[in-house]
Amino acid sequence: MKMKPGILWTCGIFLLAALFAADIMTGSAGIPPGEVWKVLSGGGAEEQTRLIVTGIRLPKALTALLAGAAVSVSGLLMQTLFRNPLAGPYVLGISSGASLGAALCVLGVSSSMAIRDSLLGSFGIAGAAWTGAAAVLLVIAAASRKIGDITVILILGMMLGAGIDAFVQILQYLSDEQSLKAYIVWTMGSLGNVSGTRLCILAAATACGTAATAVSSKSLDLMLLGESYAVTSGVDIRKTRMLVFLATVLLAGTVTAFCGPLGFVGLAVPHIARLLARTAGHKVLVPATALCGGILMLGCDMIAKSTAIPINAVTSLCGVPVVVWVVMKNRKSWKQR
Repeated sequence: MKMKPGILWTCGIFLLAALFAADIMTGSAGIPPGEVWKVLSGGGAEEQTRLIVTGIRLPKALTALLAGAAVSVSGLLMQTLFRNPLAGPYVLGISSGASLGAALCVLGVSSSMAIRDSLLGSFGIAGAAWTGAAAVLLVIAAASRKIGDITVILILGMMLGAGIDAFVQILQYLSDEQSLKAYIVWTMGSLGNVSGTRLCILAAATACGTAATAVSSKSLDLMLLGESYAVTSGVDIRKTRMLVFLATVLLAGTVTAFCGPLGFVGLAVPHIARLLARTAGHKVLVPATALCGGILMLGCDMIAKSTAIPINAVTSLCGVPVVVWVVMKNRKSWKQR
């Protein structure tokens, strides 16, 4: 039985709110809902409870919500641009490019935690990640215009990612112990190191990237039918493609810089959103993807907290079954090409 869109949206928003509240309440020290409400409403809560909620759990829950939405929308953009269900920032090497930029800051620029956590350090890491992601995305985009085979493009992205990872390993070998430890922890993924300036940057990047995507919904719908058809329908392909590039770099680059590489989220969530929304129209799909991404990341954060395993491992375990399902679903159409 097909559920009405209004009911689906209501259930999704309710689930998101419930997981957000549960993520704040759960942890090594459980906090009752009443105490959380006192803190958020400015009531007379204990100082220790206030510090835990406002200093640790609330920023972490906001980071999970924003990061999940940002990476998921960037994955949707990649799948639309390349018309490929297996495209995503992680698979195409875009996350690796952002990782290289962040690695140059973490491993090569400064080993001082004070400098790294300062305002300049936050913008520096984000800027380096944006640059690295943009470089890889431009290479992939240029190749996609000359190579029609989507399998070759995917392989190219994987090879670029492998080459970048090799260069990062060289940086690790040459770095000092403190920087190496910081980078290894970063590669495992973490939502707990984003607060203050970084949280503001992440929120701004997510809002701008998602808004730009939503505004371009009609053009993205036409691009799904092919660039030739989109041109005849009046779409400025160059402008739309550039907007997609900028939004993807902004979304995936910022999340990778501050939270580490979150594997398979950008690839899996758009398919979950399509399955639930039952549409390929981006006017509905963009907010649905952002909503599903936030829900998934909040759930993964709660699992990671309860099991004490890295968030990147949890997201990969959740995303891999979806990828396998996509491959099995599309194997017949790929055989016919």
